[in-house]
Amino acid sequence: MEENKAVNSSRFKRVCVFCGSSSGKRNSYRDAALELGKELVSKRMDLVYGGGSVGLMGFVSQEVHRGGGHVIGIIPKPLMNKEITGETVGEVKPVADMHQRKAEMARHSDCFIALPGGYGTLEELLEVITWAQLGIHDKPVGLINVDGYYNFLLTFLDKAVDDGFIKPSQRNIVVSAPTARELVQKLEEYVPKHVGVVAKAMWEAEQL
Repeated sequence: MEENKAVNSSRFKRVCVFCGSSSGKRNSYRDAALELGKELVSKRMDLVYGGGSVGLMGFVSQEVHRGGGHVIGIIPKPLMNKEITGETVGEVKPVADMHQRKAEMARHSDCFIALPGGYGTLEELLEVITWAQLGIHDKPVGLINVDGYYNFLLTFLDKAVDDGFIKPSQRNIVVSAPTARELVQKLEEYVPKHVGVVAKAMWEAEQL
C-alpha cells in the first residue's frame, strides 16, 4: 500500500483547471476532460475550477468528485444561478466578481491546466502565463492539446518569439501535451527557465 502511494503521489496538492462551459462538438473533448479527472484522482490531486456542472467543467469536476477527490468550485455570485451554470459539486467558494475568481483560483492552486475552451478559458490561461512571465508566480502552466486544438495558439507563441515579442526562455512557460497523463508528467518535471520581470517576493511585498 505504501509503495503504491509513493508511485501515485504528486508534488502538486491542488490543480487549477481552465476549460469550456460548453462540451464542444467532438467527443474527444469530453473524453479528455474525463481522462484528466481520472488522472487527478490517481495522483491524489485536488481540483480547483470555476464552479458549475456544465460543459467540460462539469465532466472534469464530476469525475474528480466521483473518484473521491476534493473539488473546490470558485464562482462569482452573479453566476451562481443553477440555470446558468448547473450545480457545483464539492466545496463552493462564492466570490464577488470574475477578477476575484481568477485570483482565488490561482491562490488555491499549485499548477494550472487548460483543456479546450473559448474566450474565458483563453483569457484565464493567458493571465496566469503573464503572471509567470512577470515573476508573480512560478507555478507550471500546461495545455492539453486535444486533437491539435491549441496548435494555432502554440504557433502564435512561436511567431511572437521569432518576431521578438516573447523571449525564448519565456516561451518555455507554456507546457503542452496531447493527453492528460503526458501533460501531468511534464508538469511534474517542469523547472522554470525564465527570469521574471518582478521578483516574486518584491511583488508580494508591494501588495501588502
